[in-house]
Amino acid sequence: MESLLFPHEELRKTQDEFVKEVLASLEQKKHILAHAPTGIGKTAILGPILSFALKHDLDIFFLTSRHTQHKIAIDTLKLIKAKYNAKLKVSDIIGRKYMCCQPGIESLTNNQFQEYCKEVREKETCQFYNNAKTTEGKIFLEEIKDKIFHVEELINLASKKDFCPYEITLLKIKNSNIIIADYYHIFSPSIREHFLKKTNKSLERSIIIVDEAHNLPRRIRDLLTFKLSTLTLSRALKESKPYPEIEEKISDLQNLVLSLKTDEEENLVKKGDFQFDIELIAELEIVADEIREAKKHSYIGSVANFLKAWIGADDGYVRIFKKSLYKGNEISSLIYSCLDPSIAAKEVVDKSYFILGMSGTLTPLEMYSDLLGFKDINLKQYLNPFPSFNRLNLIIPETTTKFTKRSFGMFQDIAKKCSELVNEIPGNVLIFFPSYKLRDDINVYFSTLCKKTTLFEVPNLNKLEKENLLETFKSYKDKGSVLLAVFGGNFSEGIDLPGDLLKAVIVVGLPLSPPDLETKELINYYESKFNKGWDYAYIFPAMQKVIQSAGRCIRSETDRGVIIFLDERYSLENYKRCFPGDMQVHITKLPLKYIQDFFKKNN
Repeated sequence: MESLLFPHEELRKTQDEFVKEVLASLEQKKHILAHAPTGIGKTAILGPILSFALKHDLDIFFLTSRHTQHKIAIDTLKLIKAKYNAKLKVSDIIGRKYMCCQPGIESLTNNQFQEYCKEVREKETCQFYNNAKTTEGKIFLEEIKDKIFHVEELINLASKKDFCPYEITLLKIKNSNIIIADYYHIFSPSIREHFLKKTNKSLERSIIIVDEAHNLPRRIRDLLTFKLSTLTLSRALKESKPYPEIEEKISDLQNLVLSLKTDEEENLVKKGDFQFDIELIAELEIVADEIREAKKHSYIGSVANFLKAWIGADDGYVRIFKKSLYKGNEISSLIYSCLDPSIAAKEVVDKSYFILGMSGTLTPLEMYSDLLGFKDINLKQYLNPFPSFNRLNLIIPETTTKFTKRSFGMFQDIAKKCSELVNEIPGNVLIFFPSYKLRDDINVYFSTLCKKTTLFEVPNLNKLEKENLLETFKSYKDKGSVLLAVFGGNFSEGIDLPGDLLKAVIVVGLPLSPPDLETKELINYYESKFNKGWDYAYIFPAMQKVIQSAGRCIRSETDRGVIIFLDERYSLENYKRCFPGDMQVHITKLPLKYIQDFFKKNN
């Protein structure tokens, strides 16, 4: 155990297999993708990988998209250091905006903040950034260089001394061999280049661990997607009033966008349909810099950033004109959307010493390997370590949210079925819907039939609002309540409701992507590249969301609960094949008898 630097007292059976196969892949320098369900203890793999890294003088990047996972990783590393007195030096970093001490930056978008931050750093007008470079900053860095801090701890320490927490962390990373970071620190080409240069790290000498790797393809595509709306252009026009020549050119851009409008809600466009003088980009950036000196952000700068992206590659991207509503008004947008995540992943895959991508919902493994551009790779799938009798998995094939079958009658049928199930299940129930609108349409009937207190997820909850709603839900564990949420929202990932806090999850319908142009182009692109367009772009991503949401029910080996899939399509082979092999899903139109028997046995 000491040679593995394993943080716990013993290796569980499946965990032992996981560790052995990861270390074997490390020895071969052969990347690995692992479908490892909840309960295997994936974060504990840090110990064995660290043991290998120390012997070979390698750095480790542990990448996660969730701030909560940062703390779990840091706690694991603290445990390893205390237990084995290991020579590990750790840094924890999140986005620059979320570590910033400047007042008033909360209202800025990420792009606006990046523009503002770059401006004040280059002009040396940020006292926090400047202070981090002083002798006092170097003394502070020396004091903390060997200590392990969660990012929030370091933010508090640095901000009290008026040092930029992000800059201090970048400096600390130079002396670290384990870095907890976000996906984009490594997988965004522009950010990676700057980040590695600033920290004296290289992909060739780095082991990359990607946590919750099922999120990575979508996150990369988002990083490489850019949008320009007439709303942004209108705001840029107001900004440009003191600059008549720029005002005229932005007005021309706005007219050019509007000239692409058709009777359709959206249509494909080509790079040449939106042409402009390349020199305009530099002109806009000069004016944007002036504006940011006074206002922190500039819409003209946002226009310049889009123009730089628009002249990019055609292959792996799609250009779309789209109409939408904003506060009751129609706006038009140009979107330069990335279809192929391997565009950004390729350099990381090709150059990194070793990559481990792991998740509890990383099936089918071949899809993720294809999408991220892996060639020679180990694909490993592990069984759920929890006792199968602790779970009851049911498909009820009597209703559907299929668009062509939606009606008030169908909404009533879904509401009736959900209320029957909720009223029968003791304790708390979490129901997931494909959208807020569909949930609200069904709740019109559900609210009159459900006997339990009903709670509602709302869009764009902040961290405190989410925690408060979750605590309220937990408080009903004895009486029982029902939380109506949506796939991909605040509660479908990253929350744990162990023990008696959650007794059942009901999955209503399928969260299939809307049949918009981007989805159609994605299907066509994956069909031409992999001959699996519908699977990779449509069916598998929807089923991944379903299984991720369903996984909220069983989070430990002692949890017991019911998972119900409420849609006739789940009984069709095209969708049923997507369930993990060890899930043992039963199809029934008499679910109440199953549920009664299950809770009698598990009372």
